Amino acid sequence: MVKSEGGVEDMSPDVTDEDLLTLEELTKRTGLTVRTVRFYTARGLVPPPIRRGRSGYYTAIHVARIELVLELQSHGFTLSAIERYVAGIPEEATPEDISLARTMLAPWQSDLPVEMDHQTLETRAGRKLDDDDIATLQALGVLRLRGEVYLVASNQLAIGVRLLELGFPREVAVAAAAVYSEHGRQMAEELSQVVIDKLAPLYLDTDSEHFREILERLKPLSVGGLVSAYEAAMARAARVPPRVRRTTAG
Repeated sequence: MVKSEGGVEDMSPDVTDEDLLTLEELTKRTGLTVRTVRFYTARGLVPPPIRRGRSGYYTAIHVARIELVLELQSHGFTLSAIERYVAGIPEEATPEDISLARTMLAPWQSDLPVEMDHQTLETRAGRKLDDDDIATLQALGVLRLRGEVYLVASNQLAIGVRLLELGFPREVAVAAAAVYSEHGRQMAEELSQVVIDKLAPLYLDTDSEHFREILERLKPLSVGGLVSAYEAAMARAARVPPRVRRTTAG
């Protein structure tokens, strides 16, 4: 996309008519009012509409950025904090890139993921970080790679660095990450089945904005429920530690 003389983006050649949304369609898709969409655009939270003749249109990029803003709002972040975070997302970011940014957010986080290069990351960590350290922090969920930079959960960085100092093994972090991934996938599949079997039949139109909003609102509660269940299970395990198998020489 390029800027027109009026400051509105011209349509990129890879955007087809089927990809375009009118302002009315965008408001229905996102649940925002026209006034709010224009406010977000004026504050730079979403890009200007694509100009097609005298009309402005929107694409999946606009939808993804609006959903990110709404996600940030649901976590309680102020407008200025949201503006700082959105400003760090490259203009060329795809809807998939923006979805990744959303996955870095969690209901219990008190801070936003911060974009850092390697030198900045080491400065914040207060130590050198080799490839093995980075892989361990990545497995622990402290950071994720995005191109040449890292997205860092800064409020968890000190915890991850302290684990490195304590000699926490990379293979254990990787194994734990595999457990999280597997059980997260299993939970998602089972919850999806609950939605299909029990929730969807209660609604005539599962493609409606109303139904989609229910699913969006359910997501943070589901994550919170999983965390609560995990914390309760860990508390029980701490009271009754699992037996460590020991081998003896025959």
